Order: sequence, then structure tokens, then C-alpha cells
Amino acid sequence: MTPQPSNPLHPRNGHPHPAMAGREEYVARMEAEVAQLRRAVASHASVDQAIGVLICLHQVSPDTGFTVLRVASQLANTKLSTVAYAVTRWARTHEPLPTPIKEALDKAVRLHARTPER
Repeated sequence: MTPQPSNPLHPRNGHPHPAMAGREEYVARMEAEVAQLRRAVASHASVDQAIGVLICLHQVSPDTGFTVLRVASQLANTKLSTVAYAVTRWARTHEPLPTPIKEALDKAVRLHARTPER
């Protein structure tokens, strides 16, 4: 049998090579960052869809739709992504909005959206 050449990055003494020091921490940080970015992308899509619902319902600009969502989030003391998800769920299912979100959206629409008379 011929001895296997030792890997300089994985010595057999049980201690990692200095070049490997911090690698596990770096990988953990990168994995956390990727997870955060994935959540941000999903949240962004939900917010964009909710803005679309508000544009259709209240005939507002995208900027005003975002303002309505942001203000409703603040009034309801609820994350923007949670308000956006509630709006898109309501648009898909017609399930009632949670009361604090509904009240906050109604107020935000009154403050920022000028819905034409019908």
C-alpha cells in the first residue's frame, strides 16, 4: 500500500489549517445572508402584488399604492409584508382582512387615495 499524501488543509492532528480558520463562520454568515435575501425577494413580490390590487381598486398610481400600504402598516403597527400578504390573500380568496389591517387600510386610503366619485 502506498501512503496517501496528506491534505495540507486537513491535517491529521485534528486542528484545521490556518487557511481554513474562520471558514465555517463565513459559510454560516453567507447562508444567513442568502436566507435573508430570499425572504426579501418574496416580500418584495408580495408588496408589488398588493400595490397592484390597490391600483385596481382605487385607481391610484404605484407610488400612492405603496404609500397607502406603508401608512397602513404604520397605523396597524404591523410589518409591511404582513399587510401586503393580507391584501393579496383578500384579493385571491375574498376572506375578510384582519380588523386592525382593514381599519388601517381604510384610513390610509382616505388620507392618500383620491377615489373618483361613482
